[in-house]
Amino acid sequence: MRHRPAITPTAPPAEPLFFEPELEMSNAHPFRALRAKPLWIANGVIMGFVAVLFTVFYVGANLDPAGHLHKLPVALVSADKGASVGRQADQPRSADRPVDREVVRGWRQDRLEVMDEKEMKEELGEGKLFGALVVPRDFTSAVAALPSPKAADNAVRPTLTVLTNQSAGSMGSGMALQATRAAAESASAQVGKELTAQAQAAKAKPSPAALMVLADPAAVHVEDGHPLDSHTGMGLSAFYYSLVLVVCGMLAANVISGQVDHALGYTHSDIGPRRTQNPLLRATRVQTLAISSTLMIGLSLLMGSLVLAGAVGVMGMDAAHLPLLWLFSVSTIAVVGIGGLGLLAAFGTPGMLFITMFYIAMAVPTSGATVPLQALPDFYRVLGEFEPLRQITDAVRSILYYDAQGDAGLTRGWVMLGVGLAVACLFGFGMTWFYDRKGLHRIPADEEPERTLTRV
Repeated sequence: MRHRPAITPTAPPAEPLFFEPELEMSNAHPFRALRAKPLWIANGVIMGFVAVLFTVFYVGANLDPAGHLHKLPVALVSADKGASVGRQADQPRSADRPVDREVVRGWRQDRLEVMDEKEMKEELGEGKLFGALVVPRDFTSAVAALPSPKAADNAVRPTLTVLTNQSAGSMGSGMALQATRAAAESASAQVGKELTAQAQAAKAKPSPAALMVLADPAAVHVEDGHPLDSHTGMGLSAFYYSLVLVVCGMLAANVISGQVDHALGYTHSDIGPRRTQNPLLRATRVQTLAISSTLMIGLSLLMGSLVLAGAVGVMGMDAAHLPLLWLFSVSTIAVVGIGGLGLLAAFGTPGMLFITMFYIAMAVPTSGATVPLQALPDFYRVLGEFEPLRQITDAVRSILYYDAQGDAGLTRGWVMLGVGLAVACLFGFGMTWFYDRKGLHRIPADEEPERTLTRV
């Protein structure tokens, strides 16, 4: 009988801790990838779209603010009682009129809001007005007295006061200043023609110096209607602070999404030359989004605190109501981040493009911080009604500049954060639930079983 050697049983090979996918190797040079047309076409379409998008929103929205101006909120405040200015002897007393009517006549009606002084101060203090033109009580009577020879030679011109409001936006305040100054100068020039004609018709001829006063009888004085502290960036600190909150939220969403995928073992992580891959912990799309959102909420506490500490404590930004500012900062970062996570969960890698479009490309030009919404074309003005950066900026402006008044934008800011959170959760969790229900798992159940260590 032929002897057969004994067969010693061997242990099965150990399961690899990390999954090593079998790749089809090629000896071709890696630069051959540049010959692939899809690589050029796909990236060209995406980058071209981004270039056009940013050009349309950043350049197109700001080319002609004055040409698109519609009802800039500027007030005319007048206590003027009127007097006979330029009334001839044969004219009735009904010819008497206040000089401020010349202001109205010299300015288009759709840019003017007539109100009393109390209302004007309230709206300046809430950021609802970009400026105001104030006509004093005795203005017309003072102007009417100038044609007399004695008054003309020793004349002190009465004053029209132009109030600016840099806290409502530097460009809007500048446009209001330009418009109100032009209105005041137009009114002065119109009345000056009548005074000069009246003086020249009188028996006693005024001196050349007096004629110069009569030709331009109103002095224009400019002052800040709502003064700001020195470290407020000339009224732009609220915008830049809000922009930091939005950028922190959207970048955190991108980082957290990638880190959670790596922690669950769905993706590898490259740190310098080192690549690591964790064991796979199977999770549904809904579970993955819930994990990411929980991490986002927790880290928003850290980021909001650091943003506030950096802006106020390190950089010296003037700020009041610090606990409220901290709470709003944390809430903003959390809501923006959860919204970004929802977009990434729904669209995958292209989600970052949608995040950039929604939170930056369309938001910055329509925030009202640089160019007021009233000076934007209709399309951008409509976008500004729901773009988050505008609502966030108005709320932060209310906290920083307007004593945290609800009517100054704070109430609307909180409401829009609540609406944004609800929409983000409904969209993100709705889309991921739909994918899970349809069996559109990130890794099918029959793939890579050796990497699955547990289920969550």
